[in-house]
Amino acid sequence: MTDEQQPVRDETGPDRTRLLVGGGLAAVLLAVIGASGGWILAGGPDRPTASSEAVSPPAAPPPVPTGAAPTTDRPGEDRPTGTRSRTPAGLTVPELVGTDFERARQQLRDRRLGWRLVFGSGSGRAVERTSPRPGTPVKRGVTVTVWVAGPAPEVTVPDVGGESCSDAADDLVEAGLYPRYPAGRQGPVSGQDPVAGGTAHWNDQVSLTCGNEPSSTPSDGPPPTP
Repeated sequence: MTDEQQPVRDETGPDRTRLLVGGGLAAVLLAVIGASGGWILAGGPDRPTASSEAVSPPAAPPPVPTGAAPTTDRPGEDRPTGTRSRTPAGLTVPELVGTDFERARQQLRDRRLGWRLVFGSGSGRAVERTSPRPGTPVKRGVTVTVWVAGPAPEVTVPDVGGESCSDAADDLVEAGLYPRYPAGRQGPVSGQDPVAGGTAHWNDQVSLTCGNEPSSTPSDGPPPTP
């Protein structure tokens, strides 16, 4: 036969193998180049990646205390004031009208207030009015004048002999009397007028003789010779 049959080329031969190997190498090379480019764009392993924390502004530092005046929310007692009232808070003249005058005196004493009793010509022991008026703010030691409806009642003079002048004065005031010192206030009480047990009236005075009386006994020595 003149026509010789050409052998058919096997596509699965070495050429196809080389083609597949070359394509695989190209794919690997592209993958390596892509990874290297991503690494370079990322800035390397030592650079931190961008995040919301990196771009957020830093927190403001706490304010430094200044000498500015405190706000109105602070209590007023934190700031000392230059003025201070001498009148105790809530100290006022009590309501005494209609009260027995001895009880009225005790209420004034409990508040450390003074008193002056003015007796009237009517009847009874009730308080008619006071000066200052009830409810008036006062300082300790202020004297309150108390008007009583009736006259001064009788009182028995206490025995204060032998007491110190100051203790005797306290006892007389407690009994409704007032001490008087015609010869000084030093030493024990050696005499009183009216005498102990006598009758007096409220607001009467009692004279106190304080100190040792001078001795009037003559000396025991012989009389002088002419």
